[in-house]
Amino acid sequence: MKLKSLLLLLIIASAKLSFAQNGKSPFDTTQYGRNAAVGQYADIRGFKMYYETYGRGEPLLIIHGNGGSINNFLYQIPFFAKSYKVIIADSRAQGKSVDPTDSLSYEMMTDDLNALLDKLNLKQCYVIGWSDGGINGLLLAIRHPDKVKKLAVTGANLWPDSTAVDPFVYKWAMNENEKVKKEAVTPKTKNELKLLHLLSYEQHITVEQLHTITCPTLVIGGDHDVILPVHTMLIAQSIPNSYLWIIPNSGHSTPVFKKDQFNAIVADFFTSPFRKIDGYGKFR
Repeated sequence: MKLKSLLLLLIIASAKLSFAQNGKSPFDTTQYGRNAAVGQYADIRGFKMYYETYGRGEPLLIIHGNGGSINNFLYQIPFFAKSYKVIIADSRAQGKSVDPTDSLSYEMMTDDLNALLDKLNLKQCYVIGWSDGGINGLLLAIRHPDKVKKLAVTGANLWPDSTAVDPFVYKWAMNENEKVKKEAVTPKTKNELKLLHLLSYEQHITVEQLHTITCPTLVIGGDHDVILPVHTMLIAQSIPNSYLWIIPNSGHSTPVFKKDQFNAIVADFFTSPFRKIDGYGKFR
C-alpha cells in the first residue's frame, strides 16, 4: 500500500466513503490549498513554503498533520476567516512545499512556521494544530513562546510508541516503514520515507518541556482517537494553563467529523478569558 500518510488515510478515505453517493469528495473540490488568488510562496530556511491567507483580524495560524496539506482544514478556514486573519501553510516536504533534502523533523517544521510568521511581520498569533500539526503547535509554544497567544491542539502526541498511540495504529505505521523501504528509491519514495520516519520515530517531547508552556492551551482528543485518551490527558495535565476536551463518539478527525462542535468550542476558547479553576471554583 502506498503511503498517503496516516492522517490522509483517516480523513480522505473516510470522507470519500461518506460522499461516495454523489461521487465527489470535498477534499478534491475545495479551493483551499489551490487558490491562485491568495496562494503565495515564501523563501523559508532553504525551501519555498506555500501558504494561503484568508480574512481579517488578529492572526490565526493553522497547522496540518503528517502528509496533509492546507485543504485538510476546509471546514475551519471559512469559519475562522470571519473573525481572524487565517494563515495556513503546507509544511516542509508536504503539499506544495517541496523539499528534496534528506532530513525532516518536527523542530525543523516548527522553526519554519516561526520563520513564516517573521516574514509576515506577525509577532504573536492564535494557533490551531491537528495531529502532527498539534505536535508542531506544542513545539512552537515551547521553542518560540512569544509567538503563541493561545493554542488549541487536537490528536497530538509526545512520543511515538504504544503508550501514546493506539497499538493497532502503531503497528500499522511501523509496518509501512518496512514496506516502503523495500520499494525502488525514487523522489516519491524518498519523501514517503521521510514522512513515515517522522511519524514513527521523531517526536520526543518531555513532560518537563510542557511545563514551560505559558500560553492558555486547549488540549483536544476523540474518545476513540488514534492517540490514547490517557495520553491526551497527560498532555493537558502537564501544561500549567490548560483545558481538556475529550469528544465523545469521536476518532482522530475531530476537525472534519465533529467540525461544528470543534469550531464552536475553539472559537469560544479563543475569545473567552482563561479561567484558573481551583479551590471552590471546582464546584462550579
